[in-house]
Amino acid sequence: MTTLSALLSSRQASGCCSRLWRARHPPSLVHSRSASVAEPSTRKGDEEQLWEAAGNLPFSRAKTGAFFQERAILKNPFQEDALLRSYLRRHLPEEAVFSDLHEFGERVAKEVDKWGRECEVTPPRLVHFDPWGRRVDHIETSHAWKRMKDLSAQEGLVGIGYERLFGEWSRVYQMSKLYIFAPSSGLYTCPLAMTDGAAKVIQSLGVSWPVEEAYRRLTTRQPERFWTSGQWMTERQGGSDVASGTETIAVPQADGSYKLHGFKWFTSATDADMTLTLARVQVKTGATTPGSKGLSLFYAEVSRDEDGTLRGIEVQRLKDKLGTRQMPTAELLLDGLPAHRLSEEGRGVASIANMLTITRIHNSISAAAAMRRVVQLARDYATRRTAFGKLLKDHPLHMQTLARMEVEARGAFLLVMDVCRLLGREESGAATELDTHLLRLLTPVVKLYTGKQAVAVVSEGLESFGGQGYIEDTGLPGILRDAQVLSIWEGTTNVLSLDVLRCVARSAGSVLHAYFTHTKSLLSGASSVSSLAPAVKAVDVALAELEEFVQTAATRPPSYLELAARDLAYSLARIYTGALLIDHACWEGASPADTYAALRITQKLLDGFLPAANMQWQSGVWINSLGGGGAHEEGKD
Repeated sequence: MTTLSALLSSRQASGCCSRLWRARHPPSLVHSRSASVAEPSTRKGDEEQLWEAAGNLPFSRAKTGAFFQERAILKNPFQEDALLRSYLRRHLPEEAVFSDLHEFGERVAKEVDKWGRECEVTPPRLVHFDPWGRRVDHIETSHAWKRMKDLSAQEGLVGIGYERLFGEWSRVYQMSKLYIFAPSSGLYTCPLAMTDGAAKVIQSLGVSWPVEEAYRRLTTRQPERFWTSGQWMTERQGGSDVASGTETIAVPQADGSYKLHGFKWFTSATDADMTLTLARVQVKTGATTPGSKGLSLFYAEVSRDEDGTLRGIEVQRLKDKLGTRQMPTAELLLDGLPAHRLSEEGRGVASIANMLTITRIHNSISAAAAMRRVVQLARDYATRRTAFGKLLKDHPLHMQTLARMEVEARGAFLLVMDVCRLLGREESGAATELDTHLLRLLTPVVKLYTGKQAVAVVSEGLESFGGQGYIEDTGLPGILRDAQVLSIWEGTTNVLSLDVLRCVARSAGSVLHAYFTHTKSLLSGASSVSSLAPAVKAVDVALAELEEFVQTAATRPPSYLELAARDLAYSLARIYTGALLIDHACWEGASPADTYAALRITQKLLDGFLPAANMQWQSGVWINSLGGGGAHEEGKD
């Protein structure tokens, strides 16, 4: 035996003997209930030996104890949403729709939600170069992200809106499906929003060459043919102010096409197959037209040369974002990107109006869906979590909090769905002039209001899980992070509030007339329902105050209304939401929960924002204390 073998044998024998000795003579333990510490040589007491033999030391050695808190379970989101089902029974009682949404809800709960989580924990990454140093700019996404694309095509998450099998209710059907999908989608609803918006723009401008094939791909149900679209508008000088912030130029080519040169600061879902973007046409002298009159809309495909190099695009970097980490958002250098002009020259901003309508509605759907999801999870958790001797569902204060969240979620849902209804009527040719005015006014209103609501409701929802709501691997914090983008993307709250004012001005007040007329008609059906009388009265009073404010504002300088723009937008949203809840509560299939929500929201949501606006105008000293100038953020959101 060699010296090394002998040494190893000696150590193994020693270790074996040591283990045998320890097995026969285990070291004494410190008894946690003893008043004094036992000496190492002291034998364990009889009581301690009995505890160990009976397995009553749950945290000894590798044991972790006997209690583990049950997690909240995601059940079929369609079956769990009584309001969604009752709304569809009232307006779209089609067996095919209910069957499809039920089956899709099952798939979301049992399969898709796991994909969404995989998208979160496996975010995209940018590979600039291949192993041999060639510039490739590959954005690598998770397998789950790719499965989301196939699913979106198969389920018609864009296509339903263009198949129009259910006439003016087709958009409600499509958005109901997206509402079920959104919280589990791993943010794939963002590329779907831009894809839907691009299809809408192409449809409005005319489905012909060079975008005929692109339109078919954007709206198909065949996964192998399905395309998603980007929306490359934002540049370094600004986001919503595209008129002065767009530097990208379009150089005309001999064949009638263009090549784009510029820098796009925010390009969401950068792995898209095509994009719509704004640029300024450059004449032979090199000059371009400034302002919005110089902007035209262009279509470009995202493709690669035979050697794998992106045509006319360099991906500079991926954005490091607070939320929406599942989705690639990049800075792009456009260096000769081949493109085709879609709009008339100088009509680019006007041409994307339809896109903004679609994407803002999608944003609102995601906001309402986030609220509904966190309420569903919190409600389930309340049946599983025990605190202070009883389940959370048996604590009145906790259930009151969940009830308030429920009311907010209900109001948001009905507000969003009514805008979807108006969109469907417009697209099917059934819209009246009143419908058209309402759609124009309510689109920015629903987006700004639900975006802010979502952050507040989801934050409250996380709190209902206690400390677990703050732990990343529960998946709950991601819901809050992702909700924060909803008040920013497609126009911040202030930008959209000013858009409401522009809408009023351009229509010479017609949109407000339509608003007041329709809101009163919603209330008329409840005039004979005594249980809803307090809610009807509250909305009537608020509506009268709003009309009075509008009349007063018409006699004041423009700065008066601009300062009150945010308050006005909120008042429009809250009053209309109250009227929708009342209207839904008085139909024959309504439940007691519908009545409660109508009564509750008219107490909470109609607390006058407009008096605050008047105070802002009247108190010059108060305004000056802010340093003059800009609108004040009231903090009442």
